[in-house]
Amino acid sequence: MSNQPVKVIASNRKARHDYHIEDTFEAGIVLTGSEIKSIRAGQVNLRDGYAAIRDGELWLLNAHIAPYHQASYENHEPRRDRKLLMHRREINRLTGKLQEKGLTLVPLQIYLKNSRAKVELGLARGKKLHDKRETVRERDDQRQMARAIGRRQKGVE
Repeated sequence: MSNQPVKVIASNRKARHDYHIEDTFEAGIVLTGSEIKSIRAGQVNLRDGYAAIRDGELWLLNAHIAPYHQASYENHEPRRDRKLLMHRREINRLTGKLQEKGLTLVPLQIYLKNSRAKVELGLARGKKLHDKRETVRERDDQRQMARAIGRRQKGVE
């Protein structure tokens, strides 16, 4: 991401816990009016979402964008499939990478960039249970070291 203003709306923290992220991509999202208003209000959940390529097009599946409460009868379906916008050569490259065994596309975050909704996709490989435990252990070790350094600095001052 360059120096353009970016406002993160929703992050999929569970994705980084469940997957090794090998590469990331940015894609635009085709939305209806009530969906973009709901996104701006922060009513998005990416936890169960994933992306897939169908007929040469990229789709965001199972991501939940809550219905906009002020919309009229033309409100959207919360878990509908949403088309993602990427250049053809990027989609072709992704198709080749997804042919590898064990790779999948998961949405990492939705953000607004120049008032347009974008999704960051991660090319991911699933973690085994011992990998997840190792990640948790490393995070706990980092936290303990930060606490120890903080205590030590407070004792010096």
